[in-house]
Amino acid sequence: MILIITLFLLAGLAEIGGGYLIWLWLRDGKPFYYGIAGGVALALYGVIATFQSFPSFGRVYAAYGGVFIILSVLWGWGVDRKTPDTYDLIGAVICLIGVSVMLLPSRG
Repeated sequence: MILIITLFLLAGLAEIGGGYLIWLWLRDGKPFYYGIAGGVALALYGVIATFQSFPSFGRVYAAYGGVFIILSVLWGWGVDRKTPDTYDLIGAVICLIGVSVMLLPSRG
């Protein structure tokens, strides 16, 4: 379970961090190497996800979607200094419940 959670977190940070670097490059006028670093991070995200032990691509990526929502709220809070409001937190909890429903039950 620790490996699964670690892979979700690493992939999430690569995806959000990569997107953020590209955002900074294109929207905030940062140097082009921000975009290159962002592209590399996004490629790593695609690779990291393949290390999950779940057999279904769709289920893994759907679960990543929920994890990414939670990490995005945390990224906004920690990096952009935008404190999440009650609705952000409620939405993140709902996503965490959804991810748990998808991944925790044992299915054949």
